[in-house]
Amino acid sequence: MKRFLVLASAVALPTILSAQAARPASHGAGGSKPLPYKHAPRPTTANITAADLMTRLYIFADDSMMGREAGTIGNVKGTDYIAAEVKRLGLVPAGENGTYFQTIPLKTRELDSASALSVNGARLALGTEWAATGSAPFAVSDLPTVFGGTIGDSASLISPDSTAGKLVVFAIGANANPRVLRGLARYAPNATAVAAIVPDQMLGFARRTATFVDDSAFAPRGGSARTILLTSAAAGKVFPSPLASVKAGTMGNPVAVGLVFRVQPVPFPARNVVAILPGSDPKLEGEYVAIGAHNDHVGFSNRPVNNDSLRIFNHIVRPGGAENASNRGTPEQLAQFDTAWQAFRMANPTRAMRADSISNGADDDGSGSVSVLEIAEKLASLKGAARPKRSIIFVWHVGEEKGLLGSAYFTDHPTVPRDSIVAQLNMDMVGRGAASDVVGLTKDGQVLHGGPTYLQLVGSRRLSTELGDIIEQVNTKDRHGVTCDYSMDANGHPMTIYCRSDHYEYARYGIPITFFTTGGHSDYHQVTDEPDHIDYDHMARVANLVEDVALHVADLDHRVVVDQPKPDPRGTCRQ
Repeated sequence: MKRFLVLASAVALPTILSAQAARPASHGAGGSKPLPYKHAPRPTTANITAADLMTRLYIFADDSMMGREAGTIGNVKGTDYIAAEVKRLGLVPAGENGTYFQTIPLKTRELDSASALSVNGARLALGTEWAATGSAPFAVSDLPTVFGGTIGDSASLISPDSTAGKLVVFAIGANANPRVLRGLARYAPNATAVAAIVPDQMLGFARRTATFVDDSAFAPRGGSARTILLTSAAAGKVFPSPLASVKAGTMGNPVAVGLVFRVQPVPFPARNVVAILPGSDPKLEGEYVAIGAHNDHVGFSNRPVNNDSLRIFNHIVRPGGAENASNRGTPEQLAQFDTAWQAFRMANPTRAMRADSISNGADDDGSGSVSVLEIAEKLASLKGAARPKRSIIFVWHVGEEKGLLGSAYFTDHPTVPRDSIVAQLNMDMVGRGAASDVVGLTKDGQVLHGGPTYLQLVGSRRLSTELGDIIEQVNTKDRHGVTCDYSMDANGHPMTIYCRSDHYEYARYGIPITFFTTGGHSDYHQVTDEPDHIDYDHMARVANLVEDVALHVADLDHRVVVDQPKPDPRGTCRQ
């Protein structure tokens, strides 16, 4: 699942790494005994089973895939595996030029050291006083500046009508979500550029290499992507008065800005994998039920950590994994960690330290990717009247972790007519959801835990009441036994899960969607997201439900009814 903003990296010192009152359980096919680090693959069967899912995931989330980051050889290996499997199943290629692949024009962009920002002719130091993000070169001199107020305090904000032709500088309130930086331009839609006063350590985030799709359809949604980040010291040079006393509308010193970016293609192709199971009804085979997952993850670092101790530490201190990356631990939590880590070492006296730098993404989204493969194998095995009437299009999207890039590209450049897709079922992180996992928060901040039949549904009735009803009916009548939780789908939920996975790129075009996920956990975007920590029985239960829902939607005598307002496909997602 896509992250919006990482404020701090995981702790890397083994002496600090460990915490968890009880080590999170790992579940195999048919039991809860600990699973092996490696698993020999076995032939898969037509049915969706925990054993098949286990075989597939140990392949797809193996260290040899190097974290499957889009644009790397590891992701090429992962998409090669998916393509080989759908070819073996006899699915029809639906990518480009008769292949299973749709390559997206992915490139990298980083701020060049030639970029400059000057205040009253005095140049500020790039990287220590300021940084910037953007999508195109930009140069302007004698640009008027104005203080726009504090994000998070709406009463203090400047009127948008008075921002035209200026650099509007905002403070970020202590309680504001850092994700507001991505949409800062909406607070000053007529401004020439916007800036935010941020902690010094955030400048490094802006200097990191970014990836983007070099395609005219990818014009920034919801306003300009040009944002300057200023330290408090730099902002003090823009506004001579003490920042604490500066009010919205206060004019500052003029600035000169020159942004230069280095752009180059990614070293390896970034590919969606697309395959079709043709429908059995000649009248309906030109319509499609889409089933999807994302094939990429976040790659690897050059900072090996102790996998076991980090897992214990995160379970206690960072129950949301990377969502809680800045948590350092209270004295009580660190003491709890020490106790848990010593207990683990005593229980495993011969276990060697598992030094790890690869984020394998077993749950995110290896679980979804291999579940979609299992669903494809099951549907492809159906014969005669049992085969779905409408066609099923399977799409494994690339670049979800970099901003839903592959799904956005596919829906902007679909390989079947976009209006022929009647629904999209998205699976992202469907391999966990245990009672020991913190799977999310309610809208008002209450902690959510999973359970043996737990499943989160997001967006199932946002465009089509009927689609949401079908899922509930299939779950009940066909005795899947899934316990559905809609807490993360609440309007205005601060985690905005509806906007954070590939389903939204279909929903923005008015295609009914449902996002199936077992939720977050302490291994989210960590090197500890490994195949031996997955609950394969639970994963099979979810995959069987999604397969059954797809069949019911494919066999309807009408398209799923869209009875709710459609969003603006070029607007900003709102939950």
